[in-house]
Amino acid sequence: MSVLFVTGTGTEIGKTVTTAAIAAAACAQGRSVAVLKPAQTGVGPDEAGDAAEVERLAGAVTTLELARFPEPLAPATAALRAGLATVGPQEIAGAAAKLAASHDLVLVEGAGGLLVRFDADGHTLADAARLADAPVLVVAQAGLGTLNVTALTALALRTHGLRCAGVVIGSWPAAPDLASRCNLSDLPDAAGAPLLGVVPEGSGTLPPAAFRAAAPGWLAPALGGSGPLDLPV
Repeated sequence: MSVLFVTGTGTEIGKTVTTAAIAAAACAQGRSVAVLKPAQTGVGPDEAGDAAEVERLAGAVTTLELARFPEPLAPATAALRAGLATVGPQEIAGAAAKLAASHDLVLVEGAGGLLVRFDADGHTLADAARLADAPVLVVAQAGLGTLNVTALTALALRTHGLRCAGVVIGSWPAAPDLASRCNLSDLPDAAGAPLLGVVPEGSGTLPPAAFRAAAPGWLAPALGGSGPLDLPV
């Protein structure tokens, strides 16, 4: 795949760190990587956003942010409150295609979940992924409740005619409970797609060199990982 959209089953579940891990693994293979953030919310004009965080962790990647809104809200609402123009699916898909022309891999990191509104017409990341004809990776939580929201996200993907590339657990706890351990085998059934990664909690706080060295081990080969996914128990 040359373009991969990254969404989540919610907010603050590890989308950015997962995106950085995939980027780091691809860079380790000598591939050129671009990271597209269609709408960055909750960050001021002079603050580092998610794309900059991916670059800090993963290394030499091209980054592009299409819009930035100061309040931590859904992009459509944040744009309206700030009096700024929204970003639509055509713009997102067009930017992804342009980056794909000069990079081996383009990672498009969404805002929140799959159906968060990007503009006043109700367009979402799913609309952009459909225009880009790109698969979507789902980043999910580890513990209780994740099966339902993962299944709902997978259902939404199918409804929009999109392929779920797989699921990555964005923050695997150091002391997993019973639900988390069971979810390792149950998440693929909920998503109808394979489990392609397990990112340890706190990975984003690692020094960049340590992050880049460890990232391939968190991912399955389909995401540029180093081998069979060694699932924690």
